[in-house]
Amino acid sequence: MDARSGEVLYATNADTRLHPASLTKMMTLYIAFEAIEHGEISLDTKVTVSAHAAAEPPSKLGLKTGQKIALRYLIRAAAIKSANDAATAIGEAIAGSETEFAKRMNRTARALGMRNTSFRNANGLTRAGHLSTARDMTILGRRLFYDFPQYYNLFSRRSADAGMRQVNSTNRKFLAAYRGADGIKTGYTSAAGFNLTASAERDGKRIIATIFGGSSTAQRNAKMAELLDLGFARAPARVPERRPAPPQYLAANTPSAPARIKASPLPPDPRRVVIAAAAPEVQPAAATLPADAPKSDDLVSDDLAAAVAAAVAESLTAPEVPAARTPAADTTAAASRLALAESPRPVPAPNRAAPAPEPAVAPAVAVAAAEPAVEIAAVTPPAPRAEATAPANVTAAPAAARRNRPENLRLAALTHGTTPATGPKFVQATPVQPETLELLDTRPPAPGQTVILAAVGPEPAPLAQPTEVVARVSSSGGRNWGVSLGKFGSSFAADRALLQTALMENDTLAGALRKVTNRRGGFEANFVGLTKEVATLACARLTARARDCKVIGP
Repeated sequence: MDARSGEVLYATNADTRLHPASLTKMMTLYIAFEAIEHGEISLDTKVTVSAHAAAEPPSKLGLKTGQKIALRYLIRAAAIKSANDAATAIGEAIAGSETEFAKRMNRTARALGMRNTSFRNANGLTRAGHLSTARDMTILGRRLFYDFPQYYNLFSRRSADAGMRQVNSTNRKFLAAYRGADGIKTGYTSAAGFNLTASAERDGKRIIATIFGGSSTAQRNAKMAELLDLGFARAPARVPERRPAPPQYLAANTPSAPARIKASPLPPDPRRVVIAAAAPEVQPAAATLPADAPKSDDLVSDDLAAAVAAAVAESLTAPEVPAARTPAADTTAAASRLALAESPRPVPAPNRAAPAPEPAVAPAVAVAAAEPAVEIAAVTPPAPRAEATAPANVTAAPAAARRNRPENLRLAALTHGTTPATGPKFVQATPVQPETLELLDTRPPAPGQTVILAAVGPEPAPLAQPTEVVARVSSSGGRNWGVSLGKFGSSFAADRALLQTALMENDTLAGALRKVTNRRGGFEANFVGLTKEVATLACARLTARARDCKVIGP
């Protein structure tokens, strides 16, 4: 990646989710720098080491349970020596526990644009679901350089004082061997292989690259040198520098903890219904939630939250539509509260007496959006007849807005009453369903009344066709051949051999699936899902590189 512009110059399997190992500590350090910058903690804060942190396996600083040590020394140990105990202690000091810190790591990853990364701990030791990609780690390396230049020099140090003792860099060989190299982070576990995110600057160009799954330190460093050489050769001499924008969190109780947009009912108002189309790449700045909002642990997607916020903001300036008064108080509850819940489908709300109408709609969510793309529709009560007309100011969402809307989103309002006799017509095409009536009240409409559903979104799916049972069908397209690398003593060893081989012979094995099977005598490592011709060619090329293999057929 050209660090100046963020342009990817070369990529192979860049979005394959793999074990990041100690590259994870780049995120741990990023959050530590962020916490220092926002006053959550300081470099001189004395951190008390927990039993959990002290028990982490090597590489480690040698921390003891109950020991107090300044945060600056923990940062040096994690960045330079890649100490697992120091990284865990940093996470616990900032978030209170490893679990909470992992949640913060994942929120930060989303804010930075790391779309295929999920963290489970602060140090990168192998754990189910703890995965990342070469692209995401390169993005993180660039962020460290631009977002915290005052701390970036840590990654170029060959050694440092970590309080308890002097520690040496795990990346010192590459730093010494490659001209212009000044970081960033190594990683190794048996499951991951030898990983490295490196950065170098030559002649005004800065290149950042990431390698996963090297077979050794020497092989990994040699491959990294090739990648950086390729990057310097392809990068233009002059390019406009595009610094990354600050991380975009939905909101924050702490500087880096995005607020959740929770299932929150809007104030009942029979005069106006807001229908919002999801906006592309809207970057919200802050959010205000009502005190009685239900709790939810799931973040609403940035696009959807931004769209709803933009729609609410615009609705405040939309012209008022006079409300048609209904004879009974319970009819006023027809404009039931709209809520964004975990499911994109409308959720029935309990009946409650509506408060007196206010001069304007009070927003449930207020978010500053950069480029909202929404349509606001004001819907007035329809006439009690089979065919009703809508007011002229009802507008349909444009095709582009529909395309941006989440696939299953339906924001709907149901009313019944009277309607002016002008404007486009809405016709009730199907009988009213019981679950639809729940959005109004507990009673079906009186005879002669019509229920109209105002909705924006994709067309409903056609009715399911009768199921056709097929006894046997092949969807492999002839891809039922494979390549076997033999048996190994453990599943980790087999998986590692597959990964190394895939990187070695990417031309023929890029589309293959890696499969480890536990058989008598060991764990068999196979590439499957190939045609006979491709499997034969791949095995021949591997044999030429002194890698044992055999072609396996159906």
